[in-house]
Amino acid sequence: MLATLAMLFSLSGAAAGATAAENGGEVDVELLLAVDVSRSMDYEEVRMQREGYIAAIQHPDFINAVRGGLLGRIAVSYFEWAGVVDPSSRLDWQTIETAEDAKAFAARLQERPIITNRRTSISAAIEEGAIALLSNGYAGMRRVIDVSGDGANNVGQPVALARDKAVAAGIVINGLAIMLRPSTTVALDQYYADCVIGGPGSFVLPVRRVEDFTTAIRRKLVLEISGLGASSDPIRIDDPQTDCLVGERQWQNLFDR
Repeated sequence: MLATLAMLFSLSGAAAGATAAENGGEVDVELLLAVDVSRSMDYEEVRMQREGYIAAIQHPDFINAVRGGLLGRIAVSYFEWAGVVDPSSRLDWQTIETAEDAKAFAARLQERPIITNRRTSISAAIEEGAIALLSNGYAGMRRVIDVSGDGANNVGQPVALARDKAVAAGIVINGLAIMLRPSTTVALDQYYADCVIGGPGSFVLPVRRVEDFTTAIRRKLVLEISGLGASSDPIRIDDPQTDCLVGERQWQNLFDR
């Protein structure tokens, strides 16, 4: 995986002028929205999460953040994941410069049926998101994977390993920890801080109440577009305070019982 990311990263850098001109062009941010639809969330939570993204993308704060960039344009893509990434959920990359662009992207998202699935593989979401970012033809000043989820990784490669590979390829990973119904033995926001997010200025925002969904999603998107993360320094990823395999251990214990 690291070799693949490194190759894609070098190729995208070497051919930046050609691919950017032919496909997407230069943008302030390439933003990949990776949204959890695992069955540990009920239908109402998944619906509110979806509606939160639809509302946030069209909100004036989001549009103003886009316009406030050096170029005033970003590229956005979206997919949903559980134990794997759902191929049918992918929304192709779209440039957003205006409120009309944002409305069009939100309309595409609104048309998507709500489908949930088994297990939780944050690592699969990061891996697929990294490949999508490094092969999309855009030339972004920043590349960001925005991961929302309500549980710890419990299938696929270890999440910290996937995180480290993506960060090594120049990608920032931010998180939205959905903490309405705890599904791990550790605080999910701390788990995300120690095991999921990474890169310069990376951050995690918790959601503890249903009514906070829309505000938290909007705030997260604005921070990502503006580049105003929790810190200007890279997040330390070499000494986590949390057991990054807690989800795998919980699943194994359940399977053994």
